[in-house]
Amino acid sequence: MSGRHGWGMSGQRAVVPMESHRPWMASLDEGQLLDTQRAFDSVAADYDGPRGNNELIQRMRVALWEAVFDRVPVGANLLDLGCGTGIDAIEFARCGYQVAATDWSPQMVGRTRSRAAIAGLESHVTVEHLGIHQLGRLKEQFAGIYSNFGPLNCVPDLPTVAAECARLLRPGGHLVFSVMGRVCPWELLHYLSRGRFRRAIVRGRRGATAVGMNRHTIWTYYYLPREFYRAFADHFVLESHRALCLFLPPPYLVDYYRRHPRWRQWLGWLDDHLGALPLMRDMGDHFLIVMRRR
Repeated sequence: MSGRHGWGMSGQRAVVPMESHRPWMASLDEGQLLDTQRAFDSVAADYDGPRGNNELIQRMRVALWEAVFDRVPVGANLLDLGCGTGIDAIEFARCGYQVAATDWSPQMVGRTRSRAAIAGLESHVTVEHLGIHQLGRLKEQFAGIYSNFGPLNCVPDLPTVAAECARLLRPGGHLVFSVMGRVCPWELLHYLSRGRFRRAIVRGRRGATAVGMNRHTIWTYYYLPREFYRAFADHFVLESHRALCLFLPPPYLVDYYRRHPRWRQWLGWLDDHLGALPLMRDMGDHFLIVMRRR
């Protein structure tokens, strides 16, 4: 599934949080996954526009691209978890990679196939309707696995995903994931200043949290980087992690970003130069985490 709750999973406009009381029960997990699938199906047609690809999302997107370029040689094969409409997959294919793009949303899969056909890259991009919770169906091994804008935030059983990624990744291969974080100072200030106290602390909740998008529900698990890495630690070495959109606002506040052009360059510089420092790297709208298979 493409992981960006209208906020790239980051840019939702109207959010109604509800906490699940039994988030780990198998029957509820199945329902969560179907709810999330329907939510992303409902927005696939316009997800390339401001909802899923505004300036702030593009900036975060490039950070993941550069991390993959630095660690996986051109020409190698990549697995895209939660490909959305295929923007990342097509970029990597244009650069010479072979990409297996997967998503839990059938409509997103259709958009990716169309994008690959229009770009003339069908020989470099294979697309499959496959959820991250279904990785056991894959047999091929990959040089790198990436996931952008939080699809992994929608997976109920993260340790199982970690084991499957280890199986699918060649020795020494890398995972490069963009994940929605638990502490977003911009979001706290934004909602507290409007008196929306319950919304301001939604990321601090444990277990599955229901987030509204397009009159549908996306079940979301928020993480600190150390919480996220804990699920992968048996199979992977943590190489690095950094904040994304810490000093810059999160993508759903792009209108604020556009109204203050004098601050853009300065805030972007702070994100680029301070976002990997201790403490700073544990905050932000998303965090970018890189792990290497043991």
